[in-house]
Amino acid sequence: MKATKIFLAGLVALSLSSCKDFLDVEPTNMGKVETSIQTPADAQIMVNGMMNSMTDVNYYGRNFIMYGDAKGGDLTVYSQGRGLDALYTFNHTATTNSFSGTWLQIYNGIHQANNILEGIATIEATAPNASFDTYKAQALTARAIMHFDLVRLYGKSYDDDKSSFGVPNVTTRLGSEAQPLRATVEQNYTQILADLTKAAPLLPKTITKGYINYYTNLAMQARVYLYMKDYANALIAAEEVISKTALYSLYSNAAWVASWKTPFGSESIFELGVFATENDLGTSALGVYLRRSGHGSNNALGQFLVSDYYLDRLRQDPNDVRWGILARDETSATRMGSLYKYSGSTTLEGDGKATNTAVNIKVIRLSEIYLIAAEAALPTDKAKAVTYLNAIRKRAPNLAPATEATISLDMILDERSKELLGEGHRFFDMIRLNKTITFNDELGGLSVAGRETSINRSFYKTRLPISQTEINANPGLKAQQNQGY
Repeated sequence: MKATKIFLAGLVALSLSSCKDFLDVEPTNMGKVETSIQTPADAQIMVNGMMNSMTDVNYYGRNFIMYGDAKGGDLTVYSQGRGLDALYTFNHTATTNSFSGTWLQIYNGIHQANNILEGIATIEATAPNASFDTYKAQALTARAIMHFDLVRLYGKSYDDDKSSFGVPNVTTRLGSEAQPLRATVEQNYTQILADLTKAAPLLPKTITKGYINYYTNLAMQARVYLYMKDYANALIAAEEVISKTALYSLYSNAAWVASWKTPFGSESIFELGVFATENDLGTSALGVYLRRSGHGSNNALGQFLVSDYYLDRLRQDPNDVRWGILARDETSATRMGSLYKYSGSTTLEGDGKATNTAVNIKVIRLSEIYLIAAEAALPTDKAKAVTYLNAIRKRAPNLAPATEATISLDMILDERSKELLGEGHRFFDMIRLNKTITFNDELGGLSVAGRETSINRSFYKTRLPISQTEINANPGLKAQQNQGY
């Protein structure tokens, strides 16, 4: 595919780039991928480059997370034309707003992972006693995360039609002429789980800030199994993470708001580092897109506001601690519609770095794992589900705790909404559970031509199109284009 041709030329340089905030050693000279890894330090440098690529604006740095929230009904648009409107309006075609940059960036990261794996395999063939297991396992886990994110963008839900097209499974370093075709959703999930289960025993059970460890892998397994509705395995993985109280603990209500200005806090299971001198996106960062128009920068345009539907959930308890990361928006002096998780605080404190936009990205938090455990336990053990849900529900101290008589999937889903706002989950949660998403178009008086006010996963634009550029370079993808495009 042409995408491969476009970014493979620069891939070696990208995969060998160093992130000095993560690393104490100097990078080795760049060379051929096959011989670039000679020592564990070399492998570390390549892992740094892979992690850095995941913070790109087209991936976790902004667009992927915005995709999950702008399309899920918890955010709305007050005025069109400010940026990323197409996510909210579903204005996607193969030639316009296809978000092909996200496809390219994630596959770039996958190729970096494959470079690491093949480089390690080369050196292990001649030095079998070398210690590369940690780096191999980080690459495998990251590759699984990236394939999982891609199949959620381009494929149907696992329980909807797992025999339908997902995305290409790319598990080897491709040549410039490679034209991989789409696997099925089921084949994608099989590969994702194969990578995760192979990697898990090779990973350390200690925390190294900014890197993948054994519990990151388990947390991702819990998330993947939940999407498959394999609740038994989701619960097993989630509970093992929860049990490690010496490593991870939930924030108290008093500490929850301040946690957003603290890098690598007690809930952080996988957190991507963002640094002012390296990968800070400045005015393109998530924090700027979500804060009030004009706040801290003329480039803060108030692109997205929290929807009335989200605010209605928080209004169940005026003392819900999660009000603390919201501030007034431009619509009035009282509407709390601007989100400040990625500004560190409502006063733009950042998370201790030189710029308030260089805030780390929390990919997997312990709160999510508790909510996964609650959802996974619900069909078979309501008492256990209640325990896990109430651990998060107490963020709203005046709400009655859930009981075995009152707990429901919708209650858990509402709690996921309240807790994980701005972290890229809501749309994917609604789609995987085939819930109806209703958009708050009336806040800005918007006329949206590309979708109805309410949609569910039967709407074809809940999956992105394969871009026409990709199809032109890889004609086999034409017959695999998502239906409707």
